[in-house]
Amino acid sequence: MKFIPYKKLACLVAAGTLSTVAMAETPIIGLITKTNTNPFFVKMKEGAQQKADELGVELRTFAGRYDGDNETQVQAVENLIAAGAKGILITPSDTAGIVPTIQKARDAGLLVIALDTPLSPASAADMTFATDNFKAGEMIGMWAKEKMGDKAKDAKIALLDLSTSQITVDVARDQGFLKGFGIDIKDPNRMGDETDPRIVGNDVTQGSEEGGRRAMENLLQKDPGVNLVYTINEPAAAGAYEALKSFGLEKDVLIVSVDGGCPGVRNIKDGVIGATSMQFPLQMASEGVTAIVEFAKSGSRPSASNGLDFFDTGVQLITDEPVKGVKSVTSQTGLSMCWG
Repeated sequence: MKFIPYKKLACLVAAGTLSTVAMAETPIIGLITKTNTNPFFVKMKEGAQQKADELGVELRTFAGRYDGDNETQVQAVENLIAAGAKGILITPSDTAGIVPTIQKARDAGLLVIALDTPLSPASAADMTFATDNFKAGEMIGMWAKEKMGDKAKDAKIALLDLSTSQITVDVARDQGFLKGFGIDIKDPNRMGDETDPRIVGNDVTQGSEEGGRRAMENLLQKDPGVNLVYTINEPAAAGAYEALKSFGLEKDVLIVSVDGGCPGVRNIKDGVIGATSMQFPLQMASEGVTAIVEFAKSGSRPSASNGLDFFDTGVQLITDEPVKGVKSVTSQTGLSMCWG
């Protein structure tokens, strides 16, 4: 039998112990997205992983099986609590339904940051890192008003929203657009209560191209004179354009949107969309990871941006037809910043 000298054995044991301790002390951060297929969430995961690698922390990622899959997100939060994670970044599928589980995480000492979509109530998370969606809508509304000029007073507006559920992001973009265009929005926390005769109507798209096509067709049946279309996102805008094209109206109608995905920016370049407000999912996740690492080190929690109740991760208007009083960059510049 071969014996290992005592001193060498002691060194090996010590080294193993130190390695185990180091591994145990590596902070775990969870990222939970609505799905793992949407390019927005793919870019979010990329940003989180890059920052986690840079800061030497372990990132564990989870996603719903489909948009709206609360059960999988609940299980992911519970797994992260059991793993001793320091914090969680989450884009909630059910903003109210996930709250009791989020509270369990916070009670266990985890920092919880909502990304892109606030919880309901927003205070159920320690902070929300997101686009200022109201501002994003307001920017495309201001642009559309200036672009239409005198014709704005006779606009016929189709609003292609996400759903009828009054989801915070959906409401903020819709209401921001209307305010930017100069329409009295009544209750800014609710869509559809406006009385301005320029609004033809609202329809839902589920944020998809097919939904955009269907919603556009519905509103054209209501009023074929529609000349301005607001869409919740760029896939819905692409669908709306196809519907307009099928009626030979694509050159007569101005389309505006929000997102900043690469296909959407290319649609700016091709004249499908007049203007879009770009958001930055990579930055949301990257700054979220940084905030949790800082919390793990010092216990400090992120603060909201000045004048807001969330941490603003920025928005940029993209258009190839700039107007006075609204800052923008071209689609060429947008293609260097886009995602998806």
